[in-house]
Amino acid sequence: MRSTFHGLETVKRGLFSQQTGMQTTGHNIANANTEGFSRQKVNFVASNPMEVPALSRSTAPGQLGTGVDFSNIQRVRESFLDDQFRNQNKSYGDWTIRQDTLEKIETIINEPSDSGIRTVVDNFWNSWQDLAGNPDNLTARSVVLENAMAMADAFNDVAYKLTDLKNDITESINVKVTEANTLIEEIAGLNKEIFRVERLGNQSNDLRDRRDLVTDQLSKLMNITVTPTENGYTVTTGGTELVVGQIATLLDPTALPDDINSGEIHGLLVSRDNYVTTFQNQLNQMVKGLIEGEFELTIPKGTILPEGTTFTLADGSEVTYTGDRSQREVTSDITVKVKGINGVHQLGYTLQEPLQAGEAFFVTKDGSDNFIGGNIRLNPTIVGDARNIAASTNTYIYNDVTGDVEKVVKGNNQLALWIAQIREATITFDTTGTNGEINGEGTFDGNFRAMVGRLGVKTQEAIRQAENQRVLVEQVDARRQSVSGVSLDEEMTNMMKFQHAYNAAARMMTTMDELLDKVINGMGVVGR
Repeated sequence: MRSTFHGLETVKRGLFSQQTGMQTTGHNIANANTEGFSRQKVNFVASNPMEVPALSRSTAPGQLGTGVDFSNIQRVRESFLDDQFRNQNKSYGDWTIRQDTLEKIETIINEPSDSGIRTVVDNFWNSWQDLAGNPDNLTARSVVLENAMAMADAFNDVAYKLTDLKNDITESINVKVTEANTLIEEIAGLNKEIFRVERLGNQSNDLRDRRDLVTDQLSKLMNITVTPTENGYTVTTGGTELVVGQIATLLDPTALPDDINSGEIHGLLVSRDNYVTTFQNQLNQMVKGLIEGEFELTIPKGTILPEGTTFTLADGSEVTYTGDRSQREVTSDITVKVKGINGVHQLGYTLQEPLQAGEAFFVTKDGSDNFIGGNIRLNPTIVGDARNIAASTNTYIYNDVTGDVEKVVKGNNQLALWIAQIREATITFDTTGTNGEINGEGTFDGNFRAMVGRLGVKTQEAIRQAENQRVLVEQVDARRQSVSGVSLDEEMTNMMKFQHAYNAAARMMTTMDELLDKVINGMGVVGR
C-alpha cells in the first residue's frame, strides 16, 4: 500500500532536480567568457517506480512513478576535437616563432635599402674607382678611408645584432622551458586532485576543464600526445614521458629531448641553431672571402712588385719576386691567385717616403687571423694617415747626391683599379657552416643578393605557414566551441524551462499540502 505522503516525496524530488538544473544553468552563464570552460548539463532520469509487494510479483495493475532524479552533471566535451586542436596548435606555435625570428633577421640585414650593407659596400667600391681617377689626391684617399671604416662597422654591427638575437633566443628557450615545466607540474597536480575527488564518487568537471586548458597551453610549446588513464592524463613528447599520473618529469633547457619536433620551443631551437647561425656563418664567410678570399688576377707587363712578393700561378706553381727594381719587374702578363683585398693592397705602394709597400688593408680586432663579422677593422696605420693607402704598382729610379733611390710613381692607379674590380671578381669562398646557401665560387655581390633573396623566401614561407596554421587552429577551436561553448540563448531557454518546472512542482507541493491538511484535520469528525 502506498504511503499517504507519497506525493510529497515525488514533488520534493522534482523541486530538488529542477533547482539543480537552475544552478547548473547559472554556473554556465557565469562562465560564458571563461577560457577553457566547458558547458555542463544535468542528466535527468525517472526515479525507481513503486510496486505493491507480493510473493512473486506485484499485485497492482501497474507501477506508480516516484518522480525524477538526476544521474549526473555532465561536462560537454569531445576529446577528438581536443586532439585535433593540439595537433594544429603545436605547428602554429612553431611557425609563429620562425616567422618572428626571420622578420627580425630581415630588419637586421635591412635589405634592400639605402642604408644597408650592399649600399655601404657599393660606396666602398665606388670610392676606389674615384681614387683611380686621381690616385695622388689625399681627399680621394680620405674618402676611401671613411668608406672602408663604414663597411667594417656595417659588417660588425650586423654581426653584433645577430649575436644579440641568438642570445635573446637562448634566453627565450629557457623561459619557454620554465613555462612548460610549470604546466607539466600543474597537469600532474590536477591529475592528483581529480583522482582524489572522483574516487569519492563526485564529478570534477571544473578541474577537468582546467587540466584541458593547461594541456592546450602546453601543446603550443611542444608536440605532446595525451592519453587518458585511470590515474589521469599521461602526457608524452615522442618517446619521452612528461606526466604519468601524479608524477611529473621536468625538462632540462640544456639537454632537451630530440623528440621535441614542433611547438614554440622547437621553433626557437630551429631559429637559433639554423636560421641565425646559418646567416652568421654566411656573413662571416662572405666577409672572410672579401678580405682574403682567393681569386685570379692578371698582372700586366711592366708592373713593379714589392720585395718578397710570392704568387701562386694558375698552374699551381709558386713564384717569388725579390731583388732590385729590375728583378721585381713583371716581364710579361701573368695570371696569379691573390687573396682578397688584403692580398691586392700589398701588391702596391703608398705615398710614404722612403718607398713603402702597402700593408694588410683590414686587420682583426683580437690580432688573430679570424676575419669574421664583429672582429674586423681598418688597419690602424691607414686610419692614422691616408697616405698609407696603396694605389700605385709602379716605381722609378731617382738619382740624387746619395745615389739611386727608388720612388713610387704617384700618378699610377693600377692597384686602385684592381681593388675596384674585385666587385666583379669570382672569389673562392669557404662554405663551411653555410648549409650550401652561398656559392663556393662567385662574386661577393652575387652571394649577398642570393642570401637576401633566400632570406625573403624563407620569411614569406614562414608567414604563409603561420597564417595557414592560425586558420586551422581557429577552425578547430570554433568546432570545439560549438560543442563545448556556452550559448547564452540556449542557457536562457533552459533557465525558463527549469523555472516553469520548479514553479509547477512548487504548486504541486501546495496542492499536496492542502490535501493532507484535509485528510489530517478535516476527516474523521463526522458525528462530533
